[in-house]
Amino acid sequence: MYSIKDFGAKDDGTLVTEAIDQAIQAAKEDGGGTILIPSGTYVTGSIRLYSHMTLHLSPGAVLKFSTNQEDYPVVKSRWEGVSREVYMSCVYGDNVENVTISGSGTLDGNGADWWDVFRNRREELLYPRPKLISFEESSRITIKDVMMIDSPSWTINPIRSSNITIDNVSILNPADSPNTDGIDPESCSNVRISNCNIDVGDDCIAIKSGTEEAAEKIACENITITNCTMSHGHGGVVLGSEMSGDIRNVVITNCVFKETDRGIRLKSRRGRGGTIEDIRVSNIVMESVLSPFILNLYYFCGPKGKEKYVWDKNSYPVTEETPKFRRIHFANITARNVRASAGFLYGLAEQYLSEITFENIDISMTDDAEPGVPAMMTGIEPVTHQGFYIGNVKDASFRNITIENHKGPAFYMENCQDIEIHRAYSKNTKKEEELVVTTQSSGNTNE
Repeated sequence: MYSIKDFGAKDDGTLVTEAIDQAIQAAKEDGGGTILIPSGTYVTGSIRLYSHMTLHLSPGAVLKFSTNQEDYPVVKSRWEGVSREVYMSCVYGDNVENVTISGSGTLDGNGADWWDVFRNRREELLYPRPKLISFEESSRITIKDVMMIDSPSWTINPIRSSNITIDNVSILNPADSPNTDGIDPESCSNVRISNCNIDVGDDCIAIKSGTEEAAEKIACENITITNCTMSHGHGGVVLGSEMSGDIRNVVITNCVFKETDRGIRLKSRRGRGGTIEDIRVSNIVMESVLSPFILNLYYFCGPKGKEKYVWDKNSYPVTEETPKFRRIHFANITARNVRASAGFLYGLAEQYLSEITFENIDISMTDDAEPGVPAMMTGIEPVTHQGFYIGNVKDASFRNITIENHKGPAFYMENCQDIEIHRAYSKNTKKEEELVVTTQSSGNTNE
């Protein structure tokens, strides 16, 4: 046990980075150990951990991170899917194993100044903002029980790492804070996220695998997310849009989403390549979301997103740059007070979404809502009370579906093939409409 107080750390507002580093170096020389943060508030710059270490925050302990850019060394890491120089994360590890961050204390990213610089004075930001916690090319990483607040950017971001456990953590970033995702595993394998409470200004959980510009295409796979609550943010659980290395084998279950813009959101575009496949989502309750289900292959945010190649609805040749979504399954999901759309599924003209199932889904639209855009896609207008909008989809089934309080058709389809709709119920519609409307060149539809 290496208490930072034994190395001169004081909770009087003075910078204690050197004392923490001395405790870490002492543990490193001994082959590992626990770095103890006693109760009190300690101001520090970024911290680098090494193998076989535990950073333990005692009850009442707060590590409050500096807002001075000089307190953050520059390292090469991924930023939005591409390797580049960035400020080192507040807590960082590279090529380490068997590292734990634990305890009931608080990691305070002190993010308000970072957000202000990002919004209003970007010329002062020499490198991208630090994340709160990041590990690269590491294994056997555990983060548990800790409270995390006001992250400068993404909160937890393991990169190209394996065997990650994140359990019983609370993440609280203001709803309007920029790019403050909760948990973003990136090109990782064997990740377990459970029992977490996440309330943030961007995606609560986002699964990524790098963009087309990444030097290495490494999959993000074997991910379980269970028993979590998600609030605010742009999405509850999001896959993509950085997915060029593939995302596969993801199970999301027993979660509650409240006032997230979208619920489950899959997004990509031409040029990214990669495949999202074998995803299972079940036993979810959503409240006051814009749209519970988004699968969008015309996502336009990010570099080159406004080019014709991205937004053109004509068919293009299928190449390694063509992304694919397949084998996506949703079951036993309730969504109440939905504002814009019951669901928005739109594949590419040349690469349909395929093997999609919805079973035992109960959706109720809110009585009154401001119009919103369900998916970031050129040509989509703000809507309210819309049913499922389905385009460029094949081999899909909708079974035991209830949609209440919608306007227009419960299902609107264009350019679809082999769609089955069985036991679908339309309740309290705003206007008498047919249950299903098919347009353009739709193929077989069983109702």
